[in-house]
Amino acid sequence: MSLKLISGEQLIAATHNPGKAKEISSLLGGRFAVISAKDANVPEPDETESSFIGNAILKARHAAMTAGIVALADDSGLSITALKGDPGIYSARWAGPDKDFKRAMEIIDHKLLQAQVHDSEVFTTHAWFTCALAVAWPEGHAVVFEGRIDGDIVSPRGEGGFGYDPIFQPKGYGLTFAEMPEAQKDGISHRHLAFEQLKATLFD
Repeated sequence: MSLKLISGEQLIAATHNPGKAKEISSLLGGRFAVISAKDANVPEPDETESSFIGNAILKARHAAMTAGIVALADDSGLSITALKGDPGIYSARWAGPDKDFKRAMEIIDHKLLQAQVHDSEVFTTHAWFTCALAVAWPEGHAVVFEGRIDGDIVSPRGEGGFGYDPIFQPKGYGLTFAEMPEAQKDGISHRHLAFEQLKATLFD
């Protein structure tokens, strides 16, 4: 079989978030008919893997094999060096069931203050965003791409973006993700980098 994505074919975005499915369609250049897992009546699987790549493949394979068409899933999050890589794959869970990222950022601030007190000589504000992007076929084949952008944790700034964007300032820039115009952020983000790899490899 050909591991290529053919323009015009229907794909499942392995998410129950309609906004995310729309974003995936846009990142793919509008070349495909993208539907969400919710629209295809595909239930969300438990994310039982221990890495972004593992969870992305798990979600993509589950959707592809359940619906019988090619599926795409991403798993992404923020990792902080001083917190030994946390929140990492638990980034969304730190925000709780209500997706309260303001509270999640307060938790990070508290933990960073503790880390600074305990390890002041080696303390760093270094952090990075990761996006693992998996494409799976109903037969079980899967490929995965990973994008990463490094930066620093700062005091919250900006009203744009979502999630942890107000506290992440990418390396080489004076603005947080939440302060950047959407087009600028989208052009350098971890998700953009993963999708660029996908397009270079899988587009027909």
